[in-house]
Amino acid sequence: MELTRSALPGVPAGCRPRIAPPAPGIVHLGMGAFHRAHQAVFTEDAMAAGGGDWGIVGVAPRSREVVDALRAQDGLFSVTTLGPDGSSTRVVGSSAGQLHAAADPDVVVALLADPAIRIVTLTVTEKGYKLDPATGRLLLDDELRADLETGRSPRTVPGLLIRGLGARRRADAGPIALMSCDNLPANGHRMRGLITTLAAATAISDWVRENVTFPGTMVDRIVPASTAETLAVAARALGVRDRAAVSAEPYSAWVIEDDFPAGRPTWELAGAVLTGDPRPWESLKLRTLNGVHSAIAYLGAVAGHETIAAALAMPGLEGAMRRFIAEDIAPSLVPPPGVDTVAYGEEVLARFANPAMGHRTVQVAMDGTQKLPQRVLHTIQNRREAGAVPRWAALVVAAWMRFVQGVADDGSPLPLDDPLADRIRARLAASPATPDGVVEALLGLDTVFHPALAEDAELRAALVEWLTALEKHGAAATLAGV
Repeated sequence: MELTRSALPGVPAGCRPRIAPPAPGIVHLGMGAFHRAHQAVFTEDAMAAGGGDWGIVGVAPRSREVVDALRAQDGLFSVTTLGPDGSSTRVVGSSAGQLHAAADPDVVVALLADPAIRIVTLTVTEKGYKLDPATGRLLLDDELRADLETGRSPRTVPGLLIRGLGARRRADAGPIALMSCDNLPANGHRMRGLITTLAAATAISDWVRENVTFPGTMVDRIVPASTAETLAVAARALGVRDRAAVSAEPYSAWVIEDDFPAGRPTWELAGAVLTGDPRPWESLKLRTLNGVHSAIAYLGAVAGHETIAAALAMPGLEGAMRRFIAEDIAPSLVPPPGVDTVAYGEEVLARFANPAMGHRTVQVAMDGTQKLPQRVLHTIQNRREAGAVPRWAALVVAAWMRFVQGVADDGSPLPLDDPLADRIRARLAASPATPDGVVEALLGLDTVFHPALAEDAELRAALVEWLTALEKHGAAATLAGV
């Protein structure tokens, strides 16, 4: 029997949704596992504690697999929390509808103009915003230009947003907040810049300035890709089959800039932190948790380890990550008041060591060109401005350079799932297959590496040194030597 509203009486009472089916108040773009295990849970708990019509209409920009699964299940799905000593499963009921943007873009635009919708949230990954990872500037490609300059239905996330805001203006539907929940530095500021640029191109700048806010956020929960085992665990706990089940670690955090002109859920009652400035939290999480996560993923995948926990157990890797945190990351940022970066890093390493998560190294390693700037390169840039050579951050970049060559230390293939995959392969093919040649080729990716870093002789020397060690000895032996 499938998970549906009619099947809920047969689900254990402690696993059932905490609210009745809600009326819509939020549109969320990006219906992946992270959203379902994070914002959807916080929002249900907020409505359970504080009331309000804040049901989430989920919009899938590309794949319709999750849309179809949730529609068949009356919008219900489960989240299994995986602790080192056991698991617990709950059904989440904060969904108020599901749409597939590629099939129904005009329906999504009309929904964004509905006065009942007062918040739009996004988890569309870094590449969904069409911003240059190195500079944050808009990448006006043919698809986005067509969204802006023709009457066709929008096909990009920025195109959907700006078309929806234009429709909202014409409908006089009131103010709205656009809130990025993606791992972008100063994500609220970047969202504001994106929409302001597009608004100028579509002559709605004044209305956007007066009616739209862009709260910044920091989101934090490790959510691995769902597997057959994820579905099996949920089925055993619930007694019904859930095709949209996800799993996650016990830890969950959400820091939100409190800037919502048409109201918001009482997220603070669900454990979120409401603040006037989330940027210190953003920097801490992006550079420490996400930066270390990527480091473990690249080094672990090259060494042949399937999961983050297994990779972290390699001799020398945990020690190298501690030095990365203490010597490179901590001096590069100002943490939130009362937070110690090194202590936070220790908590991060303990979370990554949770063997129940099964978080795959190649999943974390995907889209590296979009992630490296905010996760690692900003740390390097700040340390170089201070006159230091960030040795451990250079190891992370060298590990990425080793990873994108496509072959692990044991000769097995490594996937290159990246928007710039073709450019990476072309630059590598045109350069000598030596550490110097690889570093030269990849530093030439100008949408990833700022010229100040690409032309930095000391940084280049550190990259060549690490890449030489990784190629000569392998990742495991290099780390053991450290």
